[in-house]
Amino acid sequence: MPIESVGHACDTFLRLAAEVEVLSPPALREQLSATARRLHDLYVPDTRCQRAGPTVRVMTTSSAGCCPVLELRQYTLHPGQRDVLIDLFDGQLIEPQEELGMRVLGQFRDLDDPNRFVWLRGFADMSSRHAGLTGFYGGPDWAAHKDAANATMVDSDDVLLLRPAWPDSAFLTTPGGRPPVNSAGRPPSLFTVTTYFLGHPVDEEFLDFFSRRVEPLLTAAGSTRVAALRTEIAQNTFPALPVRENEHVFVRFARFSSLDEHTAYGEQPTRAPARRDEDELQQRLTRQPQQLRLQPTARSLLR
Repeated sequence: MPIESVGHACDTFLRLAAEVEVLSPPALREQLSATARRLHDLYVPDTRCQRAGPTVRVMTTSSAGCCPVLELRQYTLHPGQRDVLIDLFDGQLIEPQEELGMRVLGQFRDLDDPNRFVWLRGFADMSSRHAGLTGFYGGPDWAAHKDAANATMVDSDDVLLLRPAWPDSAFLTTPGGRPPVNSAGRPPSLFTVTTYFLGHPVDEEFLDFFSRRVEPLLTAAGSTRVAALRTEIAQNTFPALPVRENEHVFVRFARFSSLDEHTAYGEQPTRAPARRDEDELQQRLTRQPQQLRLQPTARSLLR
């Protein structure tokens, strides 16, 4: 049967489950195989998670996608305090969270705002999110460091609660793992985080449009997607940490090997067909997308 694109065909055949087998083209078969492996890792017991007591599911380091539930957290800081918070965070606040079943995926400096710190935290599900946050913010590690951390912050409530947009669009964990405490230096890579704002929940029609019409243009131009997320509509069961409610977003993460690579990507001219697709995308949005340019910290898992 004819296909429009590998991504669109993959979404179509996934709806047929095990009723059909794709033999060619090889690229489609490989994408379906990779998606099936991630679904297996996500849903087969004891491959991604193991029990740690009666309520917390601990996500293990593997090649599986991470995570079913995520927070994208943007902090506004007092001038000159970002490196103070990063030193504290990287040195004292990562392992205590991960010991409680949470996953600290990435910590970043915003290259366009010296007073913004951005980080990602993942969870196995909403119930383990509640258990992990309760344990951490009620525990001794946060009690020991919260005054110093809070002293750096103007605002910490800019938080999006998210989940993967597609089964194969979660973050992949880094094979090399996290650098040790007291690691120095900043990775040369750069991540872009583009948030698209919709007036309604992100639905299959929008995802289909984006995967067929927008994603191929971005990929061809040199923007390598590492994750695509959408709003998690579940109720925030830990109200002590507010999240942005009544917002519907699609968030695309991309990685560039260096700032120069990203600059070259941004300088490419937009061709007429691409402009038409961009105009149609804009008509589906309630406002202009927000884009962050983020540099990983020394201990960021995403790097």
